[in-house]
Amino acid sequence: MPIISREQPEPSPAEPHQARRMAESFGVDARRYDRARPGYPDALVARIVAGSPGPDVLDVGCGTGIAARQFQAAGCAVLGVEPDERMADFARARGLRVEVAAFEAWHPAGRMFDAVVAAQSWHWVDPVTGAAKVARVLRRGGRLAIFGHVYEPPAEVAEPFAAAYRRVAPDSPLNGQPVRRPLDLYQAGYAKFADKIRETGQFDDPEQWRFDWERSYTRDQWLDLLPTTGGLTRLRPDQLAEILDAVGSAIDSLGGRFTMEYTTLAATAVRV
Repeated sequence: MPIISREQPEPSPAEPHQARRMAESFGVDARRYDRARPGYPDALVARIVAGSPGPDVLDVGCGTGIAARQFQAAGCAVLGVEPDERMADFARARGLRVEVAAFEAWHPAGRMFDAVVAAQSWHWVDPVTGAAKVARVLRRGGRLAIFGHVYEPPAEVAEPFAAAYRRVAPDSPLNGQPVRRPLDLYQAGYAKFADKIRETGQFDDPEQWRFDWERSYTRDQWLDLLPTTGGLTRLRPDQLAEILDAVGSAIDSLGGRFTMEYTTLAATAVRV
């Protein structure tokens, strides 16, 4: 079930960071986005914090602040940069400092950070410009960490989703993708992130981290999350309703819930 979202690098003829309409479509329902999207493994957050020289964190594409609040809870001072005013307003209402800008155009005004993180957002950033800019705002010894979730629902849920999506959006380029994609496709995407970091010559050799976990979803929980994903954020209400009906019926046939296996991948490097 291909779910194109902030989690997953989007395989398409165009570079994902050029798809600005999709990149900025997630704020259409910021409250739902924040409610339905999962957080990040505590072990990932702890490892980033432990591997950074201080508490100052810049969150690139912070969205509603899901990751930023986890870093705050770990004792960090977080500044978010977010291009969508709607997402930024929601994050501010939850106590976060957020500046509205695309990262490539954002002005750091001489500020430096101990860690720069990008949670499910880096594929919306120009990979060359972005890596070079991170190098300019990271203190020596500071850590860049790009991370996101990979999740593919079981075939019993993925196949009805794909069939409904083909019906309601037959011209979508997403229809050319397989119903479920292998993990190594996403790992290759994070390897590309690492390559661009390496090419700056400003970081030590990047590492790739992996965290496996799972979460159980009820029918209502999964149908709450689905409209926040990039393939669905710009559908008409009637198109979305048809997809949700098909997926809901599929989950009902499984007893009203299913277990999702998640893998959270990260590409990370230390500024030299």
